[in-house]
Amino acid sequence: MQEVLWVIGNITPSALVDITIVALLFFTISLSLRGRQAATLLRGILILFVGLFVVATILRLQALNWLLNNAVTALLVAVPLIFQNELRSLFERIGRGRLLSFSNTPDDILDEVIDEIVKATEKLSERRHGALIVLQRHSSLDEFASTGIQIAGRVKSELLLTIFWPKTELHDGAVIINRQGVLVSAAAVLPLTASRNLPTPKMGTRHRAGVGITEVTDAVCVIVSEETGRVSLAQNGQLIMRLESERLRGLLKAAYSDTLATPNTGLRAYLAQGMRLLGMQPRKAVG
Repeated sequence: MQEVLWVIGNITPSALVDITIVALLFFTISLSLRGRQAATLLRGILILFVGLFVVATILRLQALNWLLNNAVTALLVAVPLIFQNELRSLFERIGRGRLLSFSNTPDDILDEVIDEIVKATEKLSERRHGALIVLQRHSSLDEFASTGIQIAGRVKSELLLTIFWPKTELHDGAVIINRQGVLVSAAAVLPLTASRNLPTPKMGTRHRAGVGITEVTDAVCVIVSEETGRVSLAQNGQLIMRLESERLRGLLKAAYSDTLATPNTGLRAYLAQGMRLLGMQPRKAVG
């Protein structure tokens, strides 16, 4: 206790500024990595490194200690290479002045997006035109959207029907819709699932891609089969098949009920989330 009081008593104004800058730096990095695959990878590296360090210290394992000490230098070189996409995104946000901008979709826009998707899937199913529509939730989909053609347009059924028309250049790939209800990319490449628990063992590439994106992110994916015209929904690595329009609409709204219906945006949303994690419920405005 005395040591703690001594440290507090010897904190200088410059040291306080130094600590604040470092804290803000880590806070900014954590926000930029939030929801990305890189965050999970970084967390795994830290857990493994700290765990090995504790074991090596307690058991006095000299060889492992030497390896960990030399691994720090290698990590300093490897981290910028591993997280180059995330770092680029962070610097782009700084340049655009949108560092802490993480807005959610209003309910009316969300309902319109879902209605347009359902309307499009009805016609795609009738025509037996294959489709792959990914809707973002918490996890970032920037790295997947960057593999396609950038569009940044409103979600309209006519646009979706045009994209997935078999004779267009964009039909072979996925459409990605971000949290703001904007169609950001078409013909995007998605990871394929390696799961053997699919409803049909001979599931096609389109369905495997739809399931695959929901295994590595928390997105939901609407899939229209080119062979049968049946509509499916992938979520959390699971596939729900043979969906009617109203069932699809209900599932999409349910998937977003705990994600995009909150009006909090930006830093305010993160502070509110932090208070909930600490057991401190933020007060609601009265009147």
